[in-house]
Amino acid sequence: MPDAPAPRVRYRGLTARDIALIGMFAALLAVLSMPFSIPVGPVPITLQTLGVMLAPSLLGAKRGTLAILTFLALTLAGLPLLPCGRGGVAPFLGPTGGYLLGWVVGALVIGLIAQRMMPRYRFWAGFGANIIGGMGVIYLVGVPWTAVVVGDGLLATAYAAVVFLPGDLVKAALAAAIATAVYRAYPIPPAGTKVTVEADNGA
Repeated sequence: MPDAPAPRVRYRGLTARDIALIGMFAALLAVLSMPFSIPVGPVPITLQTLGVMLAPSLLGAKRGTLAILTFLALTLAGLPLLPCGRGGVAPFLGPTGGYLLGWVVGALVIGLIAQRMMPRYRFWAGFGANIIGGMGVIYLVGVPWTAVVVGDGLLATAYAAVVFLPGDLVKAALAAAIATAVYRAYPIPPAGTKVTVEADNGA
C-alpha cells in the first residue's frame, strides 16, 4: 500500500500582523521621501527607492507590493508625501509617473525573488534581486515615460538617468544588508494564515 502523500502548507489572506506591517512600511516610504531631494532634472534623487527595495525584501511579494500601493494611493488622494510636498494626480502624470508605476512592478519582482530564497535570505542574491527589480524594472518603465513626457529622445533620457546608478547601487546593497540582518535576528513569517492542504496522490 503506497504511503499517503504529505499535506502541503499554504498561506491565505492577510492577518492583522500583515496589515500592520503594510502600514508600517508605507509610512517608512513616506519618511524616506521627506529628508532631502536633489534636483538633477525632471526626476530628483531621493531615498525613496531604498524603501521600495526594502519593503518586498522583508515582507515578500504580497505585503511589499501592497505597502507600495498604499503609499501611492495616499499620495494620489492628495497627501503631500512625495519630495517637495507633492501629492495628488500631477506627479503620476508628470515626468516621475513612470517611476512611480515602476515601483509597483519592481517591488513585485523583488518580493517574488526574495520568497524563493526563504527561509534563508542571502545578501548577494538579495542584492541581485534589488538590482533586477529595484533598478532594472523601474528604469525600464520610468525612462521611456520621462522621455515621452519631457519630449526628449529615449537615448538622451537614458543617458541622463546614469546619474542615478551609483546611488541606487548603494541603496540596493544597503537594503540587502538590512534584510539579511533582520532575517538572521528575527525571520518575518509569511503573509497570511497558515492552512494545511491535503496533497493529491494522483489516484
